[in-house]
Amino acid sequence: MAGRNAGQGKEAQGPDPRATLALLWGEQGRPTRGPKPKLTPQRIAAAAAELADKEGLDAVSMSKVAAGFGVSAMALYRYVPGKAELVELMVESVLAEGPDLAGVAKGDWRGGLREWARRLWQVYTAHPWLLAAVPMRRQLMGPHQLQWLDAALAVLEPTPLTAAERHKVFLLVVGLVRNLAQQHGDRDEEEERQWDRLAGEVLARHADRFPALTRAVAEGAFEPDGTDPLDFGLDRIADGVEALVAGRE
Repeated sequence: MAGRNAGQGKEAQGPDPRATLALLWGEQGRPTRGPKPKLTPQRIAAAAAELADKEGLDAVSMSKVAAGFGVSAMALYRYVPGKAELVELMVESVLAEGPDLAGVAKGDWRGGLREWARRLWQVYTAHPWLLAAVPMRRQLMGPHQLQWLDAALAVLEPTPLTAAERHKVFLLVVGLVRNLAQQHGDRDEEEERQWDRLAGEVLARHADRFPALTRAVAEGAFEPDGTDPLDFGLDRIADGVEALVAGRE
């Protein structure tokens, strides 16, 4: 009981940034004596990620993950200090396979950016909980997250963009992927049909108040047109970058 309270108190105090970095990078101290550990932070993170894929991030708890291994929740605290650190490890787990850009021609930054974004899109759609687990701010990163950032910046190195501009392009692309992943996760076809019907009825009564919207609806603004929204967004971002590059050259 004392051990459990100690673990909960540690979580309440918040994660220790240095300890979290050591955990992400596998640099935490390892016991030199005693029996070989039965679990590893990586195994625990993989199990937690699998649970989140099935039931969502809120369903992940130390006790639930521990139950999957047939141990008590306190047994996990030997490897992972708490849920905050566990989530960081989960992110690393699903990003372990970095973006494979081997098929992109050298110097083809547009093709490289597109392929990089496609790979990231696949990760986000396979693991919807990543949206909540990875905030859009500076944060502690493990080697796998940095591998993705490094690959994106490397794609843009053949351009005359400054380092700061390359980073801004990276943020634009990540923002696009996350936005579309959010739309994908929130989509409900039944609700969309209901929205179409009710919105149509409302606009029919108030068309004079929303003339531009009424015209857009009449012209099929919200109807599928066969365009891949990811391709469309990436092309617009790349067009802007290309214009900037052309100005420099």
